[in-house]
Parts: sequence; C-alpha cells; structure tokens
Amino acid sequence: MISPIPLIYRRFSRLLHAPCSLTGKDGEALSHIEIGDLGENIACSQLRADGRKVLFRNYRGPKGGEVDIVARDGDTLSFVEVKTRTRRGYGRPLDAVNTEKQELIERGANSWLHLLGTRKILWRFDVVEIILHDGDPPEVTVVNDVF
Repeated sequence: MISPIPLIYRRFSRLLHAPCSLTGKDGEALSHIEIGDLGENIACSQLRADGRKVLFRNYRGPKGGEVDIVARDGDTLSFVEVKTRTRRGYGRPLDAVNTEKQELIERGANSWLHLLGTRKILWRFDVVEIILHDGDPPEVTVVNDVF
C-alpha cells in the first residue's frame, strides 16, 4: 500500500503553495540566515511531497563536513544540498554547488555513512533549488544525482 502522506504534502503544504513573504513580523527584510532556513523548510516539504522520508537536517560531521538534509528515497539514501535565492540574477542556484562545496558535502556524507557502519547501500547527492519572490509561491526544483 502506498502511503497517503506524499499526496497530503503535495496538496496541502502551505510552504509549497502559499505566497512567500520576504519580510518578518517586524516589517524588516529577512536575513540571509532566515531565508536559508525558510528554503530548507520548503525543501523538506517538497521532498516529503515526493515521497521521501527526511531523516536529519543540518548534519555536521566531526571533520567539518556538512549536509543540509539527509533523506531516504525508497532504498536510496540521499544527501541533499539546499540552495535558496531571492532573485534570478545570479544564475541557477545549482551553479553555487562548486567543487569546494561538493567536497564539504562529501565529507559530511562520508561521516554519516561511517556512523551507519557500512557503505554497502545505495546513496547519491541531490540539490534542491528554491527561488523566492515576495508575494508568489516558491519555485522548487529537485535535481537528483548531481555529482
């Protein structure tokens, strides 16, 4: 039996469908940290809507690696980087996942796999791109198996 949870997230998630507000309750513009947190919340909602199980957020390995989201997609473990932008002028958010960032994510993933005690599972690196425009629903693109 297929779980109804993805359908519920896809259909009713406010984060995926409601207009974005790039200002806080105080009327001030959201900081880049707050925008990043909002992007990660939206990414988790999208991944759940896609049928994935979010296992952990903001994993930091002891040797400096980091992974925004660790999720399970069926039998595959996915290490997910979230890139959030408030305008398109800087190119695709995916373009910001350069070699240095990939190495940081790989260190985090290796640390996670070390905690599991095995590398004999399917795993991959994914990126969730999020574009936020004040007053519009977020634009979300999930890119699987990026590097």
